[in-house]
Amino acid sequence: MTTRKRLSPDESRDLALEAARRLLVEEGPQALTLKAVAAAIGRTHANLLHHFGSAAGLQRALIARMAGGVTATIRDAVLRNRGGEPDPGHIVDLVFDAFDSGGGGALAGWMILSGNRDALDPILSAIHDLVDELAVGAPPSKRSIQEETLHLVLMALGDAMLGAPMARALDLPRGKARALAVAMLTADREGCPGDMPETPRHGREA
Repeated sequence: MTTRKRLSPDESRDLALEAARRLLVEEGPQALTLKAVAAAIGRTHANLLHHFGSAAGLQRALIARMAGGVTATIRDAVLRNRGGEPDPGHIVDLVFDAFDSGGGGALAGWMILSGNRDALDPILSAIHDLVDELAVGAPPSKRSIQEETLHLVLMALGDAMLGAPMARALDLPRGKARALAVAMLTADREGCPGDMPETPRHGREA
């Protein structure tokens, strides 16, 4: 995509971040260089240097945007489920997709391996804020929403980075980690105070 249209600083920054997200998903985190993003949007290296300061600055800005988008999607899904029939599978898919096909796992892994651990702060901060919000009015559960979130995010991150080879090595279906996460969320809400006694289930995948 090339353009020489005069853009505001915010528009130029947004254009660069969207191009960076596409590069991340299509080519991997190693493609997130100022030169590559500049070429993708028809701008100069100096232009992106002005906006982000460095490739690391671009990566931090991208991960902050991705974290905000992921947590907003999860928040909306959880709040829509309240007052209705809970759908743990939908929540699990949103989180796992964000780290897998959405590129969050690849970018997080790249940040850790490159020693740029501070770049993960936006994800951790966004998740912390989300958990604080969702804890208000949360349904009864055997574990706190903080514990559930820790478990779910670590499962999703691990699955994005090692899920496919681990499943092959253990001769398990590729989606087994998601099924385990759904079972975890479902079990946490069964038999809690105020719930009806659970009818034994047969054949539920664990």
